[in-house]
Amino acid sequence: MPSLIFRKGLEMKGAVAGILAESYHSTLIEQLKANDFVYTSGRLTVHLAREFGFCYGVDRAVDYAYQARSRFPDRRVFLTGEIIHNPHVNEKLRGMDVRFLSDPGETVDTLTPADVVILPAFGVTVQMLQQFDAVGCTLVDTTCGSVLNVWKNVKRYAAQGYTSVIHGKVWHEETQATASQAVASGGAYLVVYNDCEAGDVCDFIRRGGDSAAFLAQFGKAASDGFDPDLHLQRIGLANQTTMLMTESMAIGEMLKAAMTDRWGIADLAAHYTAFDTICSATQDRQDAVVSLLQEQQVDLMVVIGGYNSSNTANLARICAASKPTFHISDPDCLLSRDEIRHRPIGAKGEVVTTNWLPLSGPVTIGLTSGASTPDNLVGAAIATLDAFCN
Repeated sequence: MPSLIFRKGLEMKGAVAGILAESYHSTLIEQLKANDFVYTSGRLTVHLAREFGFCYGVDRAVDYAYQARSRFPDRRVFLTGEIIHNPHVNEKLRGMDVRFLSDPGETVDTLTPADVVILPAFGVTVQMLQQFDAVGCTLVDTTCGSVLNVWKNVKRYAAQGYTSVIHGKVWHEETQATASQAVASGGAYLVVYNDCEAGDVCDFIRRGGDSAAFLAQFGKAASDGFDPDLHLQRIGLANQTTMLMTESMAIGEMLKAAMTDRWGIADLAAHYTAFDTICSATQDRQDAVVSLLQEQQVDLMVVIGGYNSSNTANLARICAASKPTFHISDPDCLLSRDEIRHRPIGAKGEVVTTNWLPLSGPVTIGLTSGASTPDNLVGAAIATLDAFCN
């Protein structure tokens, strides 16, 4: 077992408060909030979503990482991977000599009992935690409370004989960690990415089918030994906390309807269960951007956050349904009044778009940022937009 596990801070909050404020605070954003989330300058108006940027879980994770570096200045400090999905924050930690086990040349095999390992906000798999236990290194656990709530429910599903059907991305660290919790508790799991995949699962629930074909489609997204004829008889819904709330709810309704068709309404409770595992911060940010789009007439939307940030990508998807939307990873993507570097919705890489910003007349821009984007990046983006427009 590890010699020490920190789950409630490292008694260094005051020592790191200054550097955190210097690194991530924005005076401009504080002024904007005080001005009813509106920024006006010359021909530019910016409407900022009322919920944006760092959520509590991300803020806590970053705080604990800085505390760990300060508490153990003479020891090697590692992260299992990205602390959050924001390159700006991760590079600052690298600059503080926090090493990443996901980087080339780094490996768990080189860890010693004297080392400190920080677990990220999305958690780690049970197997990885067991590796750290075997080494005996000190752990700093920043796993978000919303993620822990999902784990609690998949463990409950396993104990009651339900298969966990997880709405998420099978390659995402959080979903992998959640799936491992289901297996460690003696259960099975199946990950579905979208309503199309959920529809295929519902078809099998209703009518059965070719198990080999089902496993060919979902084999990499299912627990070892998964048998759709057996494991889809009783299911419990869970989700990756950063997925689009409306999609998670819709998939839940699809599965519930399929189980009702298969087993009848009278026996539904014996075959289907669900608990609300939507992250409140994710939902708040999605609701806020919907409200912004309904209440304000904007010419375009700018969404700031890491491209591998699921919650940021979903904010961009919401915006793109009604307005020209540019998902940028950081303010440096704002190249000029004529060019912007961004990732289109659903694309895997960046593109450069020209003529993105009206060159004359009033310009109204809606702005939001993902839960892993610090205020200083949002403030820098607004300052750059001001320079372009004025």
